Amino acid sequence: MKPNTFCMLLHLSQLASFIIPLSGLIIPIVMWVIAKNKSAEADQHGKIVLNWIISVFIYSVVIGLLCVILIGFLLLPVLVIVAIAFPIIGALKANDGVAWKYPLSIPFFK
Repeated sequence: MKPNTFCMLLHLSQLASFIIPLSGLIIPIVMWVIAKNKSAEADQHGKIVLNWIISVFIYSVVIGLLCVILIGFLLLPVLVIVAIAFPIIGALKANDGVAWKYPLSIPFFK
């Protein structure tokens, strides 16, 4: 498999959670752990994806808490949209050989 294709699938694997709960967390981690020592590109994309997964979790908790004061209900659809759109954009960029860092992603792994 070409590195670009693998990286594209790594980004798209996040969307698996919409079909099977938690699979969008487990699949990208497993893919990254398997490939990170074999390919610098896979390692870079894996870090980008994991940063985004952790960031979305943090944003989800904050928005959940903000639902108590009703602001969270306005932000929740925005989070859902970016949680779908950013992995798709990242996959398209990865297929072109570009490591696109997701906007709003907190850099835990560098």
